[in-house]
Amino acid sequence: MRLAALVTGGKDSIYALYQAQQMGHSIDVLATMIPERSDSYMFHFPNIHLTDVIAKALEITLVKAPTCGIKEKELDDLKRLLGSLDVDGVVTGAIASTYQKDRIDNMCNELGIKSIAPLWHQDPLKIMQELVDLKFKVILVGVSAFGLDQKWLGREINAESLAELVELNKKYQISLVGEGGEYESLVLDAPIYKKRIEILESETSYENNCGVFVVKQVKLVDKD
Repeated sequence: MRLAALVTGGKDSIYALYQAQQMGHSIDVLATMIPERSDSYMFHFPNIHLTDVIAKALEITLVKAPTCGIKEKELDDLKRLLGSLDVDGVVTGAIASTYQKDRIDNMCNELGIKSIAPLWHQDPLKIMQELVDLKFKVILVGVSAFGLDQKWLGREINAESLAELVELNKKYQISLVGEGGEYESLVLDAPIYKKRIEILESETSYENNCGVFVVKQVKLVDKD
């Protein structure tokens, strides 16, 4: 099928896009919603501006639309965007959030297109291990949970940091994939990227167990 992929730049949306391609689907367009507030229920906020660069790295057309970020109303904004696209379906990175999955499914039914969620109900540890094994370069760009202190901001998910996340999951019951808002991520490189993203300038802020890693400047670099 010809699909649109909802992308934020985070690991779930990029890995779902990758999985959809592995399933034989064609990703014709990327779709990004730009929240006007940081506490959007549906759409991630940190570094959403980098989806333009990610689209260039993937060499796939990107369409964007603003959203009020208000619960339920932001779904109307997304429906308008998806309704304007000539595609057979949409792929999302939903893993366990029924709030997100149910609303996307209902919206797709109303629009007469398919809802594709390759990661739905997959084991979180399996997903994280596959990201490491496939050499996705994923960094944390937001933290909001006990155990995820300032040192995690900008840190790459690799075998060592994944092992630490597993221990934090045991201790604090945080989601390994961060789907409860414990952390946000950014994919700097992936097997499907034609070029990798290199960070040139960033800014970190951390207060009251919450922090963000804001990427200020990047460049695309040829891959080996």
